[in-house]
Amino acid sequence: MALCQKLVSQAQGRFLPERLSPLKTKAKFGPSPSRRAQRLLCPRQRRPPVGAAGARPAPEGSGWPEGTSSSSGQRDGSRARPGRGTTGLSVKAPMEMWSTSSTEQFYRIPEGKGPHSVGCTDLMTENAVEGSFLRLYYPACDATDIEEARWIPDKEYYQGLSDFLNLYRVVGERLFHYYVGSVTCPAKSNAAFKPGEKYPLLVFSHGLGAFRTIYSAICIEMASQGFIVAAVEHRDESASATYYCKRRSVSESQEETTPTMEKEWIYYRKLKTGEEERCLRHKQVQQRAQECIKALNLILKISSGEEVTNVLHSNFDWNSLKDSVDTSRIAVMGHSFGGATVIESLSKEMRFRCGIALDVWMLPVGEDIYQNSIQQPLLFINSEKFQWAENILKIKKLISNDTNKKMITIKGSVHQSFPDFTFVSGGIIARFFKLKGEIDPNEAIDISNHASLAFLQKHLSLKKDFDRWDPLVDGIGPNVIPGTNIDTSPADPE
Repeated sequence: MALCQKLVSQAQGRFLPERLSPLKTKAKFGPSPSRRAQRLLCPRQRRPPVGAAGARPAPEGSGWPEGTSSSSGQRDGSRARPGRGTTGLSVKAPMEMWSTSSTEQFYRIPEGKGPHSVGCTDLMTENAVEGSFLRLYYPACDATDIEEARWIPDKEYYQGLSDFLNLYRVVGERLFHYYVGSVTCPAKSNAAFKPGEKYPLLVFSHGLGAFRTIYSAICIEMASQGFIVAAVEHRDESASATYYCKRRSVSESQEETTPTMEKEWIYYRKLKTGEEERCLRHKQVQQRAQECIKALNLILKISSGEEVTNVLHSNFDWNSLKDSVDTSRIAVMGHSFGGATVIESLSKEMRFRCGIALDVWMLPVGEDIYQNSIQQPLLFINSEKFQWAENILKIKKLISNDTNKKMITIKGSVHQSFPDFTFVSGGIIARFFKLKGEIDPNEAIDISNHASLAFLQKHLSLKKDFDRWDPLVDGIGPNVIPGTNIDTSPADPE
């Protein structure tokens, strides 16, 4: 236990021997006291969280080119030749974020900036894997006496993240519990829904290795601005961990003391030896799109006044959602693998009037999508450091000459500028996993959220003031550019 605590302290930057304080070592989680500790933390090849984080190639592949990130924003597998790659974008007023001071620093997921208080609750239907599972964020009545929701609600999610990161579970679980176990998201758990108007609906899809709670900064901001947000937890084995509830078989002597329901956990599925990733991811994205459509149908069913059984037995009043959804104003949004899910969902469901893909990973998208195109408006918001030429060319192919499809890039941002880990990680862990870019994480998420809101106002015909951020949708403003920073021009012949 002492060793684990020491490693945790190192990960937080609180255990830094004076001779190592400049951090000139390449140890796994900060300065490592021994080879044994290195093996304990990283028994296999390191894997950063993808979708929940992730800027390095996964051992079994994540659809990314081989190689690591470069300072130019190109990836080593993007076939950019020396002298042809784009230079790093200049970021205005970068944040000082890599302090290794031993002083304890407080990290927190940002609150919503809109006029509404925000509540959240979890909903799971049916006692089987085929049911829906989501976290609902919504405009709530003011309630100062209600606690905020836990950010990561079960220890099994720590275990799933450990598996995904290729850490021993015993180490990963203790590390996550110690480091983020007390983190809450700034939404009141099961707070009363705020009635009185019909709200637009936004369905959100998480990235590879993530789960329903990891994008709370985005979902809470949208709810504070007057959206109902259904953050789906996918059961296609792309989440680090998820579960469904099943009925327990008990003897008569146990009936009064044993719960009748138990959680059946589903963990991230790694690629098998020799398995083609494209086939697996395309199959998964099909299921993910269906789960987004199921979530849409479920929320509309509740809004119509139909009774829905929540097997999680929360004290939230689902009847308060009757007539709460504006059925003509529905959109879908997602990050990374969730961005591919957005594209697939738009192709299957016209009730999604538009979509927003955050730093999309295009590998899972089927060729039929390019042939049939997407009719609805679509906004691509990319980070500077994640994208590569092949991926960008696929995005451009989908955009074609459609003026309702846009692409912008946030200067100084990384793939992990969208999930919550960027806000709750200290300097050493943030640097190791590339959880923060050169831009202040709060500024990066504000740019993304403001561009999203302006895009949603235009294409959902909202009567709001989000149009003040219209220039961002065209890539105009501080720390944002139109299109991409990646050079996609053909290489000169040798």
